[in-house]
Amino acid sequence: MWKSISAFVAGLFALPVCLASELTPTEMRWLRGALPVIAFVRNENLPLDIVVQPQDTPGAAPLALAFVNGRCKLVLSMRGNAEAQATLERIEPDILEVTLELMAAHELGHCRRYLDGAWYGLPAGFNSTAPEELSPDLRTAYVNMKATRREEGYGDLVGLAWTQQQHPHLYAKLHSWLVTERSRDLLPGSHHDTLAWVQLAQDGGSLAGTSIFAAAARLWAVGLAVEE
Repeated sequence: MWKSISAFVAGLFALPVCLASELTPTEMRWLRGALPVIAFVRNENLPLDIVVQPQDTPGAAPLALAFVNGRCKLVLSMRGNAEAQATLERIEPDILEVTLELMAAHELGHCRRYLDGAWYGLPAGFNSTAPEELSPDLRTAYVNMKATRREEGYGDLVGLAWTQQQHPHLYAKLHSWLVTERSRDLLPGSHHDTLAWVQLAQDGGSLAGTSIFAAAARLWAVGLAVEE
């Protein structure tokens, strides 16, 4: 069961004291880092709710995006989950804030795809296939894995586009961090193997533009032309 934090106004510290006091220090740290992205969402009037899972969630992604009844849910799964703190400790202190922004913007990319009705979809002219020798069940799993990988690639590009727009002087360092993170325990071709897209964005200028979503979509299509 999720506990929804409603009325997430101007900033984290505008939360009612009693509500803020229920959050753990780790949850507060992640939310503080995500504040600039959340402020952007509010300005864009996107339907986003902040959700904190109150039960232990070992093994879950600390930060994720769900879509329920037409609304995006930025979900924090951090209690009883060692990866939430371990992720923070893997980030150099001088880029911690901007890296948390990048991760929140990645999830915002998922939100945009859901709202556009494009989740798991491909642009016109692209098709996704599975090897003929696979059984029907394996073919379905393979196609779903490729679709998830594509969405993760788009999310990474949105995160990088946000960095290019908001923190261009730190872009090279954040790009390097993302390459390292995506290379850790890498299974080539698996759900989170987004390196094909991340490597296309080595030059932050490739993601320049007024819209982080449009900038990401342009480079995403370039990667699709190779991957599909």
